[in-house]
Amino acid sequence: MATPLTAARLLAALRAEGVTVVERPGWRTHNRDHTGLWGPVNGVMIHHTVSSGTASTVALCSRGRPDLPGPLCHGVIAKDGTVHLVGHGRANHAGGGDPDVLRAVAAERYGTRPPPTGEHQGSPGAVDGNRHFYGFECVNLGDGKDPWPAAQVEAIVRASAALCRAHGWSAKSVIGHLEWSNRKPDPRGFTMPDLRTAIARRLAERPAEPGSPPAAGPGTPRHHPFPGTAFFRAGPSSPVITAMGRRLIAEGCSDYAVGPGPRWSDADRRSYARWQRKLGYRGTDADGWPGHASWQALKVPYTP
Repeated sequence: MATPLTAARLLAALRAEGVTVVERPGWRTHNRDHTGLWGPVNGVMIHHTVSSGTASTVALCSRGRPDLPGPLCHGVIAKDGTVHLVGHGRANHAGGGDPDVLRAVAAERYGTRPPPTGEHQGSPGAVDGNRHFYGFECVNLGDGKDPWPAAQVEAIVRASAALCRAHGWSAKSVIGHLEWSNRKPDPRGFTMPDLRTAIARRLAERPAEPGSPPAAGPGTPRHHPFPGTAFFRAGPSSPVITAMGRRLIAEGCSDYAVGPGPRWSDADRRSYARWQRKLGYRGTDADGWPGHASWQALKVPYTP
């Protein structure tokens, strides 16, 4: 179990994992916290929407229905692989479920599937899933025929891995709605064991050692691995600093009068603080000293 990520850290974790994110206005404070607790969190739950069309689905998941107020999840994963953030905090997505499943997920101790669920919303032994799970709604009709494009499946894997990596969870912290409630069929069209296998592979990928280029296939952009905060605090002179500064300028986060240059400077730190604020960091989290998640999101080209 864990304390829920702040909105800023959630956004940074997704971007660091290579997820394309769209922020719906007001998502950071859109929640159902007034109706019950949010956290501790134990995992991620995957759903299908029984709908088509990105814009209409995002709007529905944000506002909800007359019988179920929104947000209906934290993020909507579109067919093109874009993740639309619609809420942060308690969301109406999981409902009641099986306490045996919650215990198995929290302990990350089960085989290919969690124990069979025998509970649902309103049943005597059900526990509150809205308190304990992040939720992603994935645009799909849920009829077993509507396709799951590779970009969408990859986004599901990356978004799930981002939250697992941020909390130190394994892939066993990711479940489907059908594994939580005995009245739910979603997601339909792929199996959760297969999805967890893909998430586990993603989590097994380790960042390259500082100073070494990450592996990349033909035509794949190569980004410089995070060299560690101590690298910047030492006031280095390195082409990495120049490459970082150019990326900050490209992101509209420049506080440079001239440059950037290879020597770490106050202008670099002020510019990087702008980048942190752009990601949603506030206060001491936006002090201008690079951290792993914000660096990964910046995608600084590899500089030998």
